[in-house]
Parts: sequence; C-alpha cells; structure tokens
Amino acid sequence: MTKDTLDELSSALPIAAVEKETGLAKDTLRAWEKRYGFPQPLRDAAGDRRYPPEQVQRLQLIGRLLDAGLRPGKVVGLDNEALQEQLANLPPRGVNTASGTEPREPAREHDALLQELLDTISASDPVALRHALVRAQLGMGLAAFVTELVAPLTTAVGQAWAQGRFEVFEEHLFTEVLTGVMRNAIASLTTPPGPGGPRVLLTTLPQEQHGLGLLMVEALLALEGCACISLGTQTPLGDVVQAAQAHRADVVALSFTNVQNGSNVLPSLRSLRAQLPGSVALWVGGACSALYQKPLDGITAVQPLSELRRLVAQWRETA
Repeated sequence: MTKDTLDELSSALPIAAVEKETGLAKDTLRAWEKRYGFPQPLRDAAGDRRYPPEQVQRLQLIGRLLDAGLRPGKVVGLDNEALQEQLANLPPRGVNTASGTEPREPAREHDALLQELLDTISASDPVALRHALVRAQLGMGLAAFVTELVAPLTTAVGQAWAQGRFEVFEEHLFTEVLTGVMRNAIASLTTPPGPGGPRVLLTTLPQEQHGLGLLMVEALLALEGCACISLGTQTPLGDVVQAAQAHRADVVALSFTNVQNGSNVLPSLRSLRAQLPGSVALWVGGACSALYQKPLDGITAVQPLSELRRLVAQWRETA
C-alpha cells in the first residue's frame, strides 16, 4: 500500500462503526455498493471494508433523507450539494414516528413547552432537558405526556435532524435522556397489571434500531394494566418466538419506523405470524406505511397510539 492509502485507512471507519454513525444497516451498505456504486469503501490488509470520513458524512445526509421518507434510488447517487438541496426542500411537517400518522398540531398550551425542549436540546444541556421532561410528565400525567408531548416532540426532533438543524449527537442526547425519563415513569407506576390483562412482549425486528416508539407503547399499555415484557430492539425472529413462549405472552407488539422498507418488513411479519401460536396476537405499529396499505392476515396494525386502549379492551372481551 502507498503512504497515501495508509493515511486514508488510518482515518477510515469499519462498517460496524458506520452502521452506528449513520443508522444504515451493514447489509444495506453492501447492497448499495453493488447496486449504486456508492459507497466505495477502501480495503485494509485483511480485506475488510473501511469508509473514509467524507463518505460517512455523505451517508449521514442520505440517512436523513431516508428518514424523511425518500427512496434510496432517488438519493444514493446524489453528491453532497444535491443532498443538501434535497434536505433544504423537505416539507416542514413529517410523519409521526411513534404512530405512523401525519402528526397533529400539538395543543396550544404545549407549544411553548415544545419549543423550550427543542431549545434545551440545541443547548446540549442534558440536566435541564431531563428536569423539563420530568416536570412535564408529573404535571401532565403519563398518558397525556406520551400522546400530547413526547410524540410531537419526537417528530420535531426527527425533522430537525433530517433538515440538518440538529447534529447526530444532539438527536442521540435527546433519545438517551427521554429513554431514562420514560423508563423511570413506567417503573414508578403503582398500579399492578389488571385482572385478565394481556401479557405483552415488546421489541423490534433486526435492522430496526429505534426504540422510542416501543417505550411510548409500553407506557400506554402499562397504564391499561398490561404486563409488559420489553426485549429492547433488534431481536431475531426465532428469539421473538422463543421469548413469547418463555414469557407466556398473549400479545407480541412490534414497532417500525419509516426507515424500514415494506419489501423487508412484510415477509418478516408473515414469517413471524406463521411461527407464533394462533393464540398469540401480533400487534404492529409505527411509521412504516406498508403496515397500513392493506389488511395483514392475523396481524393488527395499530394506528394511532390512542387505539391501544381500545385494543386492550377488545382483547379482554374475547380472552
């Protein structure tokens, strides 16, 4: 190798680090390399892929556009200038990543609080952000906190990130702080699971790294007296089936963001449905539009979050 190549490799990232930095799965990066000719990773002495910083930056821009709903074929081949132009032209509103619906305007009494929270994220002040979120949760109650504040706030943060107004670290900071607040709120619930309430196993499938939607669902289900067992994100299908059996789950609930492609999501759901006992309900939700295009046999698509209360009541009636 030449000295220039060695210098490039020294600053290049391995594929696992690129996946973490961009939110793009390793398989996706490899597929784009073959299909679109980008990215174009270097190879180290062992033959492993290494991605130069400028390619990682371009992949981050592409990831923002995919999060906003654009298709890979429309953006992967664009240069940085064209990608920035696409980001600047994104509509001011986006899809609610928690519920999969076009977000409603938050109630006017929460407008100032929403802006305050966005400003606190921009200021990189996790202590102030945590304090403001906890204060809001205690004042509003957990259900209203989730549906009236957390859902629109998550949408607003996603839009700010997609449009380049928030950096990746700011979005990560928000996610970590909100996750902690939500976990503490759920743990502090004093009402035990109600009589006859379903046992719900919550997770996401592989390649789905976003867990905030799951936390919102868990909070609302816990308030309805459900016994919730969360596996976190990215659980392989076989492990979901085994966990449902081990925990005697009545319901498996999965969350999908709009990053996920229907051509991958729907076959996985059909496979999971076939492997789960017929007595175990399968509930799915999120911003993946493929979930709502037509009915899925044996699968209930939940839209919006407020529908969870009705689903739990319906489950109790038929259990």
